[in-house]
Amino acid sequence: MSRSLVSPSLKRKRPETGPPGLIDAERAILDSIKGKKDLGNWARDIKQETKLTDHVVNKSLKSLLAKKLIKEVVNIQNKGKKHYMSVEFEPSKEISGGEWYVDGNLDKELINILKQLCLRYLRVQKVAILEGVHNDLKKNRVVTFEISCQQVGEILNSMVLDNDIIEVKSTGLGDYHSIPIGTICYRFANGAGAGKGPRLGAFATVRFGACPRISLCTPDGVISPSTCVYYTKWLNIDF
Repeated sequence: MSRSLVSPSLKRKRPETGPPGLIDAERAILDSIKGKKDLGNWARDIKQETKLTDHVVNKSLKSLLAKKLIKEVVNIQNKGKKHYMSVEFEPSKEISGGEWYVDGNLDKELINILKQLCLRYLRVQKVAILEGVHNDLKKNRVVTFEISCQQVGEILNSMVLDNDIIEVKSTGLGDYHSIPIGTICYRFANGAGAGKGPRLGAFATVRFGACPRISLCTPDGVISPSTCVYYTKWLNIDF
């Protein structure tokens, strides 16, 4: 059989790594975004990785968005930068902020409700440890997600910074009789009184650059530099 008579359908086709209809630039950009999975990728990093010009990258991103192969997501760490993710992934907590955020904005209503529930529990208990507050919030079922002990700790720490409550260590006496000595506890700031337990100076260590809340401090977060009363006081200290 002459080669010229071989059916075109029998000829070996070049394998494609992405959906059909993509040009090479779009395929390279899609691969770059997919490679980051639930973290997505910045437009700037895409340009650096693919070595494509700004015009080609911008045009290809618009095309991929129109074809619904990628989506633009809000990164709470830097809302001013365009961040893209493949449609089959959901943003990680590092990108979305987790349950405290809705569409990239801090859910202040939810946080305020949780704060009020924490205050109500402390009124009844007078003094409580983190695990006790956590268990009480879980019983109330005020959130649709499984709230963690760490998340409750973030709420309590923000309340300490707002002077709504104080953080103390158990003395094992009086209100602390059922709590092991030295255990961190929480109680109302007003009327706590001296001798009720050694208060932890949250601001005391800020002077030395070791803020006890630094791991929870993020821009627009429950605890943030813009709302930190301790940082403001620290700036006014005469060293």
